[in-house]
Amino acid sequence: MGDKVGSIEVVCGPMFAGKTEELIRRIRRLVYAKKSFLVFKPAIDDRYSKKSELVSHNKTTCDSILINNSLDILNYISPTLDAVIIDEAQFFDNNIVKIADKLADSGIRVIIGGLDRDFKGEPFGPMPFLLAIAESVTKLTAICVKSGEAATRTQRIINNKPANYNDPIILVGAQESYEPRSRAEHEVPGKK
Repeated sequence: MGDKVGSIEVVCGPMFAGKTEELIRRIRRLVYAKKSFLVFKPAIDDRYSKKSELVSHNKTTCDSILINNSLDILNYISPTLDAVIIDEAQFFDNNIVKIADKLADSGIRVIIGGLDRDFKGEPFGPMPFLLAIAESVTKLTAICVKSGEAATRTQRIINNKPANYNDPIILVGAQESYEPRSRAEHEVPGKK
């Protein structure tokens, strides 16, 4: 394993909370520290760019590698790597949890960003498992568009109305489909 000490850091919260911006901030620190790193994002996330780059809602960018499957990350790993950054982890399969653990065990710093809850307000994909194994969790909030309070939920909007509980979980979108909401203002018609 050598002298490197690995770890897992998760940056989570609702949409528009600044998760990708925080990942980019940490990437800048890695650059400043002259660390070697790779950045990955799911190919499904093409909201702001069809190219291989992370793009925050405020259009800050950083080069990344597009992957379709979490196992693809392992094809890029080398012994000289100091860190791996993974954005939008909620879109990956549960193998991302084992991959993050394996990378951290091998001495790599793993920084993961993603939505902790889906539009229904329920744990999203592999995120609860990543939160459980992380050494560090940064949970960000946005501002609720209805109350101005801290938003911890992501509201999906379809035809100017809250999405129904039975709608598909994954719908890649931005402000045209989603808005940040507080617990009190979050609505999910059809939820029991």
